[in-house]
Amino acid sequence: MERSEWIAISDCCTHYNIEISFVDSLQDYGLIEITRIQESKYIHEDRLPALERFIRLHYDLNINLEGIDVITQLVQQVEQLQHEIALLRSQFPR
Repeated sequence: MERSEWIAISDCCTHYNIEISFVDSLQDYGLIEITRIQESKYIHEDRLPALERFIRLHYDLNINLEGIDVITQLVQQVEQLQHEIALLRSQFPR
């Protein structure tokens, strides 16, 4: 694991102007994964787009954490269905 792949939660919160408690709540809901390295909390850089999406949903659209959780599950279901449709189309060409 390269250290550059991990971004300190405190840096994210400062950059996005959000509370650390919001990020902790996202972790409690299982929406993001926070990793402890020594005494600090970090998020993997691959998860930043998801964090940004959650920030927009919560702060811009005033959607609570329960709503964000439901939206995330529905989006995952839609993506899975789209994948299945593409697979079926490849098996049964027109």
